[in-house]
Amino acid sequence: MTATLFKNGVLPFRSQPGDDAVYVEDGRITAVGEGRDLILQLSGREYNVVDWDGAHVLPGLTDAHVHLGMHGMKLDMLDFTGMTSKEEMLHAIARRAELTPPGEWILGLNWNENEFRPAAAPHISELDAVTERHPVFLTRTCFHAFLGNSEAFRRAGVTESTPDFASGAYGRDAEGKLNGWIYEDASQPFNAVQPAPDYAAKKNAVRRGIADALSLGLTAVHTEDLRLLDSVETMLQIHRELREEGLFFRTHQLLYYGYLQEVEELRLQAGIGDEWLRLGAVKLFADGAIGGRTALLEQPYSDAPDTCGIAIHTQEKLNEIVGAARRLSFPVAVHAIGDAAARMTLAAMDHHRLSPEADLPDRFIHAQVLNGALVEQMRGLRLIADIQPRFVASDFPWVLERVGPARTGHLYAWNKLMKAGITCAGGSDAPIEPLNPFLGLHAAVTRRKPGESHEGYLPGEKLSIPEAVGLFTTGSAAAAGEARERGRIAPGLQGDFTVIDRDVLSDPEELLQVKVQMTVVNGEIAYCAQ
Repeated sequence: MTATLFKNGVLPFRSQPGDDAVYVEDGRITAVGEGRDLILQLSGREYNVVDWDGAHVLPGLTDAHVHLGMHGMKLDMLDFTGMTSKEEMLHAIARRAELTPPGEWILGLNWNENEFRPAAAPHISELDAVTERHPVFLTRTCFHAFLGNSEAFRRAGVTESTPDFASGAYGRDAEGKLNGWIYEDASQPFNAVQPAPDYAAKKNAVRRGIADALSLGLTAVHTEDLRLLDSVETMLQIHRELREEGLFFRTHQLLYYGYLQEVEELRLQAGIGDEWLRLGAVKLFADGAIGGRTALLEQPYSDAPDTCGIAIHTQEKLNEIVGAARRLSFPVAVHAIGDAAARMTLAAMDHHRLSPEADLPDRFIHAQVLNGALVEQMRGLRLIADIQPRFVASDFPWVLERVGPARTGHLYAWNKLMKAGITCAGGSDAPIEPLNPFLGLHAAVTRRKPGESHEGYLPGEKLSIPEAVGLFTTGSAAAAGEARERGRIAPGLQGDFTVIDRDVLSDPEELLQVKVQMTVVNGEIAYCAQ
């Protein structure tokens, strides 16, 4: 038996103000109280002691929406986060080209032309001017639009005469010539000709993603990595090996719908696993993202009246996929950003209702453009809203131009969802957004970017700090069917703690200054600041 007394902490989410210590046996909290009282109660027992030395202790934070392997991969790619012009982008590509052998791919991600002045991404001709010796493929911050140079298009076999996909398109100028943009599933030919990472690279990406998560105070994540790892068995093997190698970290695995046949062949079921890895819902997409105008809206974009976005599936196909998941007794997790995609998603969930006996709820992912009728329909289904508060900081104010004033009533409306009684779980969607959960908490509470001082974008949707923390604790636990396992500091629950250097309840700006002192998972110190 392993036993540890953690003492001298500040526990702001405990109802008893004097509580400053937690006793954990074999990964479970068995007692919470004042340290001096617990020491007396434990007289005669053998246990380890960890002194939190006045640090503030939160229930272990869980990010309910990440792509852990891709986050690890991101650390080796060109990262355009924070860049403010296409010239800055092009300069970074040129530097990478100088260090990359001719013929090898240059991959980058997280560019956002809406943050540029002027708001324009590089044209294919500008990418060609930087390098014609390397294929260049760049993923927009939303992961639903891309840029490529002529060499990348050549290798992908895409020419001006190549037809668009039903669920994707190639950007063209007024004369019909390719401009370098690639939307949604039209990226498939480019992905097909890029060298696939081997097993060691995949495992290392997951390892690096876990290490980064622990350093940021995360004790667990809900992740979808099958499109990178390319096999359910590979995913299970990588996580088993990393655990055997001593990594203390929990994952709840969403399963991309393209792997349903393998799931069925392996006779896997939703919710199976152990305290380290459990299987969750079947993941699929209903639409794209607002930034690239591929989120599916009921009415045209206000700043592009010739398009309503892109439907990834017809209603019939969406119903079919949800039905296939239900036949295997799985809930679904559907990416739906626009209001038209929301309508289609809710229709599919309603057509194939989740069994009342199911351990896990459905997930409505993102839920960024809604209306009152859609929220009411959500209330009638067994689902949680899988939301990403940090999107507020990244997408405003330009998103207001995309959707126009008529659609702001339920735009990123986290407060309305919670007030309607819909359970919300908080995530980052890393590597699309930073993995740091305290940036997400700050966005949920302030509805503004770090450094800004206004009242917030659509300030009526602000959450309190306890409500925001709840997204990453009790909300994430509910999404995984683990409300009785984690999310609070209480006897019987798992011994997971996020230990930070300051009080964050009184001033939301303190969230931006947080330094993680320690991350405890299952009663074990999984990360400790130097």
